[in-house]
Amino acid sequence: MRSDPNHVLAFPGGYTRSVGPVIGRFLSELRDGRLVGVRTAGGRVLVPPAEYDPETGEDVTGEFVEVGPVGTVTTWSWVPRPAKEHPLDRPFAWALIRPDGADTALLHALDLGVFDEGAKPPRSLRTGMRVRPRWRAERTGGIGDIACFLPEVTMINAPTRLEYRLQGGRALDRFLEGIAEGRILGHRCPVCDQVIVPMKGLCPRDGVPTGEEVELPDTGTVTTFAVNNIPDPRAPEVPFVSAYVLLDGAGLTMLTLVAGIPADQVRMGMRVKAAWRPREEWGRTMANIRWFEPLDEPDVPFDEIKDYL
Repeated sequence: MRSDPNHVLAFPGGYTRSVGPVIGRFLSELRDGRLVGVRTAGGRVLVPPAEYDPETGEDVTGEFVEVGPVGTVTTWSWVPRPAKEHPLDRPFAWALIRPDGADTALLHALDLGVFDEGAKPPRSLRTGMRVRPRWRAERTGGIGDIACFLPEVTMINAPTRLEYRLQGGRALDRFLEGIAEGRILGHRCPVCDQVIVPMKGLCPRDGVPTGEEVELPDTGTVTTFAVNNIPDPRAPEVPFVSAYVLLDGAGLTMLTLVAGIPADQVRMGMRVKAAWRPREEWGRTMANIRWFEPLDEPDVPFDEIKDYL
């Protein structure tokens, strides 16, 4: 005759005990969706409440203090493969959580929303994180009335879209009119005599209105540039170069793309020329110029462009 190797200790009908006035108050408050602690003679608030001060052995005062419900994780242990006895059926953390207003912490399950069994703890799990309880709809007066704790919401990702129209004003409108005709127009400043392109209607250096139009060639010099490795719908490929180009005869640089040459061969002082789209594609937009391409001309010495960097 073979004996069963498993041993079972059970209390038919459950194990019944009196919880006393301190623990009983704590459980009653849980049933009502609240967390309370009890104050010691030394002023500390114990959560969960105890009938005596664990530091001195003295009876607690009987003064109950509502705490939390938000609390702080003081330490944690990750459970990658929950057992059937665990409160959650997916990876979670056991955490010691100190509710706001308490001086001690209670142990409970912390749900991080991880569903892959065996998963490592998420990066968001850390000592000091802020959490709050998720209460069960049906409560009976037990620690299980809190199903688990959840992280406080600290970030959101909201879809954002803004549509607007840009009214360029008279100067920019005139500049785009010229671009639509294949011409690059600038304004000459009456004070410093510099030609501003794109025209703005005033000189950013002297602050005076400008009105004298000057047509500039579509050739210029790269003064400074950046190599970009993030895709851009305007660029021919990645990496691509965005550069400040000083048009011949201009007093200010303009930002544009540079292509037709490997990105690592673009250099300060390089001579370039606008690459226009086919005329049938032109409109009132700077997209008429795809980018600037190298010219077969000697580089401009640095001393001649250093004041435009």
